[in-house]
Amino acid sequence: MKTLRLWSVCLALTACASTNTASRTSPAAPGVRLYAMDCGRVQLGDSGMMADDGSMKGVASEGVIPCYLIRHPKGDLLWDSGLSESIADLPGGLRPEGQPVHFEVKKKLTASLGELGLAPADIEFVSFSHLHFDHAGNANLFAGSTWIVDAEERDGAFSEQAVRRGEVPHYSALERAKTVRIEGDAAYDVFGDGTVTIHQAPGHTPGHTVLLVKTTSSGAVLLTGDLWPLRQSRERRLVPVYNFNREQTLESMKRVEALAKDSHARVVREHVPEDFAALPAFPTPLE
Repeated sequence: MKTLRLWSVCLALTACASTNTASRTSPAAPGVRLYAMDCGRVQLGDSGMMADDGSMKGVASEGVIPCYLIRHPKGDLLWDSGLSESIADLPGGLRPEGQPVHFEVKKKLTASLGELGLAPADIEFVSFSHLHFDHAGNANLFAGSTWIVDAEERDGAFSEQAVRRGEVPHYSALERAKTVRIEGDAAYDVFGDGTVTIHQAPGHTPGHTVLLVKTTSSGAVLLTGDLWPLRQSRERRLVPVYNFNREQTLESMKRVEALAKDSHARVVREHVPEDFAALPAFPTPLE
C-alpha cells in the first residue's frame, strides 16, 4: 500500500464513527504484565508494496493488528491502539474501493479493556510505534492520557503536509494532550526502573519506535511495530516501498537486532499472526 493509499483508508476509518536514559541491565520489577489484544486483522491481495525489491508482488498475505497494554505498579501504558474500533460496526469489515485490502475488527479495544475493569480514561500513558492508522486508529480515545512520542514523529504529526495528506483525523485529539517528547537518541525509560523502555527505530516513519518490556518470569519481549511487517521481512530485510527512509530502516534493523541480542528478548513482529499467537491469549498476561 502506498502512503497516499494508507491515508485514504485513514479517512474512511474516520468517517466510520524530558527523556530518561534506560538501563538495559535493570532487573524486572514485580508486577509487570503484558497483555496482547487483537485490535484488527488485514488481508492483502497483493503485498507488493511491502518490499521495494519486487519480491512480494502478487503475493497475498494476512496480518494481525494488535494493541498492547503494559501494567506496571506505577501505572498503565497502552502501546499501539490498532484499527479504529468503528470498523467492528461495519458488516463484513472495511474494503476500501479499488484496493486489494480487507480490514476487520472483531472485538473493540474498549471491550477488551473493559474485561480488565478499565476504560480509556484509566490509562495513564499512551505511546505508538508510529502514527499510521493501523497503529493509532483509536488514539483519540486516549487524549486524557500522557502521550509519550518521539520528537520527530510529533513534529510531523500536525504539520501542514500531514494535514494536507489527510493523516491527522485518527489522532487529532492528541494535539492538546499532555505530551512527553523523546529527544535525542537515548532510550526512554517509561517507569524509571528499566522494565519498559522505548527505543528509536526510524525509517518506516521519521520517529518510528520499538518497545522493550522486561517481565519477571518470562523475560524480555521486544515489540517491533512496522520494522518487519511481514513474516518474510526480518530474514530477508525487506523494506516497504512507502517507508520514509530506506537507509534509516536498514540501520534500525541492525540496531534492533543488537538490542534483542543484548537483552535476550523475544522479538515480536507485530503484524505476524504466529508471533501474536505465541503470546498468552487475552485476557491472560505475559508476566
